[in-house]
Amino acid sequence: MTNSQPWWQRAVIYQLLVPTYYDSNGDGLGDLVGVTSKLEYLQWIGVDAVWLSPIYDSPFLEMGYDPSNFVDVNPRFGTLEDFDALLEEAHRRDLRVILDWVPNHTSSEHPWFKASRSARNDPRRDWYVWQDPKPDGSPPNNWISVFGGSAWEYDEKTGQYCLHTFLEEQPDLNWWNPEVRDAVLDAMRFWLDRGVDGFRLDALDLVIEDPDYPDNPPNPEYDPEADAPDMSVVHEYTRNQPTIHEIVIEMRRLVDEYDDRVLLGELYLHIEEIATYYGEEDPELHLPLNPTFGLIPWEADELFEAIDGALTCSPEDGWPSWMLSTHDGVRVATRAGAAQAPVAAMMLMTLRGTPILYYGDEIGMEDAEIPPEKERDPQGKRIGRKRDPVRTPMQWNDWIHAGFSTADPWLPAAENFSEVNVQMQSDGPSLLNLYRALIRLRREEPALGNGSCSLVEAGDSVISYWRDSDGGRMLVALNLTGEDQTFDAGEGGGVVRLSTYLDREGEVLHDGVTLRPDEGLVISYS
Repeated sequence: MTNSQPWWQRAVIYQLLVPTYYDSNGDGLGDLVGVTSKLEYLQWIGVDAVWLSPIYDSPFLEMGYDPSNFVDVNPRFGTLEDFDALLEEAHRRDLRVILDWVPNHTSSEHPWFKASRSARNDPRRDWYVWQDPKPDGSPPNNWISVFGGSAWEYDEKTGQYCLHTFLEEQPDLNWWNPEVRDAVLDAMRFWLDRGVDGFRLDALDLVIEDPDYPDNPPNPEYDPEADAPDMSVVHEYTRNQPTIHEIVIEMRRLVDEYDDRVLLGELYLHIEEIATYYGEEDPELHLPLNPTFGLIPWEADELFEAIDGALTCSPEDGWPSWMLSTHDGVRVATRAGAAQAPVAAMMLMTLRGTPILYYGDEIGMEDAEIPPEKERDPQGKRIGRKRDPVRTPMQWNDWIHAGFSTADPWLPAAENFSEVNVQMQSDGPSLLNLYRALIRLRREEPALGNGSCSLVEAGDSVISYWRDSDGGRMLVALNLTGEDQTFDAGEGGGVVRLSTYLDREGEVLHDGVTLRPDEGLVISYS
C-alpha cells in the first residue's frame, strides 16, 4: 500500500469501552492501566489505532458521556499519568489513540453548569440553553429527550427551563455562544498538546438547535409500538442544523494545527447528509462515520444498496468509513448470526475506506442477557432501547468473569464466554485469526488498501465487488446464505488469496466462482 496516504486512510481503527475492556486492579471496572496492558494484543491483531470511550472525570451516569471536567481523567479509570503512559506505550507500538469527545453537553456537576444555574445574571448563564416557560408554566416547546420525556428541565431557583437532549443531568451547551466554542476548543487543545491522535465527536448532528426554538413537526410515520418516544416528531429544528458545519470547521482548523491528527464524527443521518460533513469550501471531518450497516437487515440487496450509496455519495476527495457494530446498536454476530460473522468481517476489511472494528467483534461476541437488577444504561431503563447487551466485558478466556476482572464486574460477562474468547481463538482456524489474516492482506495489497471499488450485480444471495489499483486486481465475493452459491465473475484464472474458512489459499478458479455456505473469498486476478 502506498505510504502517501494519510495514516487514517491506511488504518484499521479499534473501538473499545474502557469500563469493560480490562480491569487491572480488581475493582470490577476497566481502567487505563488495563488498556495499556492489552496493547500487545491489539498490535498482534494488527490494528493501527485505538478509539477510547470517554475517559474524562464524570459522575458516570451515562458511561462517561456526562463529563464534569474535560481536562482530567475519571479517577475510576486512573490518572492523567496513567493516560500519558498509555499514550506513550501505544505510540511506541505504532498505535494511534483517538479520544471520544462529547461536544453536545456536560454533566450537571461540571463547574460551568454549576455557575450557569446559580443565577440568571451569572457570567456563564448563557453557556447553556435556558428558556422561559410558556404562559401556563409548561416547557418552551415540544422537543423530546433521546431518553424519553420532555427535553426541558425546570429550575425552580431561576424560573427557567434548561435543555437536555439526553439525561436531565446532561445539560446542553449553548454553541451559539462564542465563549463556549473557545472553552471547548481550549479543552481539546489540552489533549492534542498531550499527543492524542484525534477525536471522535459524539452526537455531532445534535450539538446546536434552531435559536427560535419552534416546535418540531409531528412524525406521520411514528409507530409507538416499535419506535422510541423521540421519533414521534421530525427533528427539523434539533438535528443537523446548518450551523453545525461552522462548528466542525473550527474544530478541524484546530486539529490541523497539529501533524497527522484525525477528526471523526458520529452522524445518524441519511448517507447523502453524512457526506456533506466532509466539507465543501472548507474541510470538516476526515471521517464522517457511517452507521448504516448496523441499521439495516443483514440481506444482500440491503447491503448492496448501502455500499453503493456510500461509495456514490462520497466526494472525489472523500474517504469512506465502515462500521458493523457500535456501543449503541446490536452486535453483528447477533444481527447477522454467528455463521455470517466471518462474511461480515471480510466485507468490513475489504471495502474501500477505513474499517472500524468494535471490541469483541473479532471473536464473535454476541449481545448478552443482562438481568434487570444489573442494568446500567439509562436509555434501556427508561425507554427499553437497551445498550448494555453490547457493552459487556471483553471475553479474554474461560476463567471467572471471562478473564476481565477478579471482582464482580460493572456489567456481567456474557454467558457464552467459556466458548467464545480470545484464548480459545488464538490458535488454528478461528474468527480472530481470520481478522488477523484480513488485516494483513489489506496492508499488503494496494488494491485493498487504496484501490477503486466497483460493485458487481451478483443476485440476491451474493455481494461481490472489484478492487483495482496499479498494483493488481482483486475480487471479493460474499455468500449471504447458508447454501452453495455459484456466479460468473466475468474473468477466469483467479487465484484465491483468502477464504473465510481459511483453507483455500492458492486455489485456481477456472469456471466461475463457487462459494460454500456462509463463505467469503478474496480472489486475485493478474
